[in-house]
Amino acid sequence: MMRLDVATLSVHTGKAASVQSKIEQYFKAGHGNGTLCASWTSEIGGLNRVLILRAFDDSATMHAERERMLLSGDIFGASEHLADVTFDAYAPFPYFPPQLSGTFGGVYEFRVYRIKPTGIKPVLAAWETALPPRTRLSPIVFVGYALEGVTPRMLHICPYRDLAERTRIRGEAVASGEWPPKGGPDWLTVMDSTICVPAAFSPLR
Repeated sequence: MMRLDVATLSVHTGKAASVQSKIEQYFKAGHGNGTLCASWTSEIGGLNRVLILRAFDDSATMHAERERMLLSGDIFGASEHLADVTFDAYAPFPYFPPQLSGTFGGVYEFRVYRIKPTGIKPVLAAWETALPPRTRLSPIVFVGYALEGVTPRMLHICPYRDLAERTRIRGEAVASGEWPPKGGPDWLTVMDSTICVPAAFSPLR
């Protein structure tokens, strides 16, 4: 079953462009396993961060690749510029296939919602009804729930042409009465958003 891995690289100030260049070289050279889906640099939210999205066929392959990378000491070819790295695994919502390549917009919103302990099933039900009308306004390339950590979470990745379009689309979605999903916010606690821009080599851009 497909698993999506999000690697968040905390980079030294002024080194984001160098890190993206190293990442591009790393994947072009065929290093590592998994499929590169995106590489972004954060612009609003947590700064000095590069986010890498990779797809794996299953959890075992994903964890084996993480272990291999950590033991090698070579983190996407950019280790010398990194202050920290974290990995998060997500399962796609079963009824919403991810779009893992394509040109969608100049900015991507990377939005993480914390969910109450018993909230995953109700959230899945609420979002199944609400996602079709929402995606008629603009694409959502990924919606999934976290498989690790102590707090249940879900992730939305939404592309927009620019920040003005983001504001307009979000306003239209709320005005439609179909977003956020009815009853869905009752299961959410903390919400975090990071605005990112894709690297030129990113499959999602």
